[in-house]
Amino acid sequence: MVKRIGIKVGLIEAVAELNNTRTAQAIWEALPIKARVNLWGEEVYFSIPVSLELEAGQELVSAGDLGYWPEGNAFCIFFGPTPISRGDEIRPASAVTVFGRITGDATVFKQVASGAKVTIEKEGNR
Repeated sequence: MVKRIGIKVGLIEAVAELNNTRTAQAIWEALPIKARVNLWGEEVYFSIPVSLELEAGQELVSAGDLGYWPEGNAFCIFFGPTPISRGDEIRPASAVTVFGRITGDATVFKQVASGAKVTIEKEGNR
C-alpha cells in the first residue's frame, strides 16, 4: 500500500507519496505534524518530533523530493536550488534521507513565506 500524505501551508496544498524507508515509516507514525516553516533558498524545512540517523544519505536531490535532515530533525521539501547549489543542482545543507516525493508541481512552494504554519496529515484524514 502506498502511503500518501497531505501537506498544507496557508492556501497551498500538495500530496506526496512516501517511499519504503525506515525514515518514511517513522514520519508516517508521527503524523499529524504541525509546525512553522523556514526557507533556505528554494527549500522549505521545519523541525518534526522524529529523531533518526541518516539512511542512504544524499548530497544532491531532485525538485519535489522530501528529505529528512538529521542535524535539525527536519522535514525538508525541495523545489529548486539552495544557497550552496552549483548551477541548477539542488544541494541540501548536508546529506538528507530522501523519504518521499511530491506528486504534483513542487514549485507551488515558492509562494510560501517563512514562519507560515504547515500541517502534514495522512491522506484521507483531512
